[in-house]
Amino acid sequence: MNATPSSAATVARSPGGAAVREPELAGFLPGLEDLGPTTRHALLAAGQEVLECRRVLAKAGLNVVGEVLRGQGEFVEMEHYPRDDVFDAETHAQYYYHAHRGSIEHGHFHTFLRAGGMPAGVAPQAFAQAGGIRPTGDDAISHLVAISMDAWGEPIGLFSCNRWVTGETWYPAADVIRMLGRFEIDHAWPSWPANRWLGAMLRLYRPWIEGLLRHRDAVIGAHLRAHPEQDVFEDRTLEITGYLPLSVDRFLAALVEGGEEYQPPSGRSDR
Repeated sequence: MNATPSSAATVARSPGGAAVREPELAGFLPGLEDLGPTTRHALLAAGQEVLECRRVLAKAGLNVVGEVLRGQGEFVEMEHYPRDDVFDAETHAQYYYHAHRGSIEHGHFHTFLRAGGMPAGVAPQAFAQAGGIRPTGDDAISHLVAISMDAWGEPIGLFSCNRWVTGETWYPAADVIRMLGRFEIDHAWPSWPANRWLGAMLRLYRPWIEGLLRHRDAVIGAHLRAHPEQDVFEDRTLEITGYLPLSVDRFLAALVEGGEEYQPPSGRSDR
């Protein structure tokens, strides 16, 4: 898959009914053949950690979704799980799990980085028509990526979304990409393997998360050009800017076929 943005586009409808030509996500995503050996090796190492976390949970009949829902009572749409989110005071990484997308998934993780963990030089995007309440200063927060999960606690997709969805501050894609490597929950609440799993997933799919973020900005840009008088960041008709289906097992198999040496995590069979 070509890593250069393509000219292909999809057509979306704005609140006023006018058509907006949105760029296709495919043109922003790399193919495995575009990745160098150092990157491929790093992805495989992250994939092994993902599998190891899955293995130790599965030995006890558990999965990452069950870990964050444990002890939280009834699972209610739109509620955050755990109830007060998960936050690392040293790295300023944060996440929560919730559901509101019906039968297409069980729910999804939203991952964030707060101001205290952001690299120097990043700045929120300024926009004259900006509305809504945007966290600023020490309260600033950036959404990184969402991970869609199935009913068995397995990841099935990644997606980026508009600002209003998470109430984030909104940083340009180039700044958010600089934040990705800083996401780490380095403690054991609500679950050490679940926290490790999330960090490893962001490392495993980083080149594609970068593509989702660049595509996100391109989609927003298309709507801004079509409707410069509107605050597209609050447009309830524009929710998910890009969705990428995934399978960890198939992806790792493709990496191995590409020549990377692979050793299954200790204690896990090759079934």
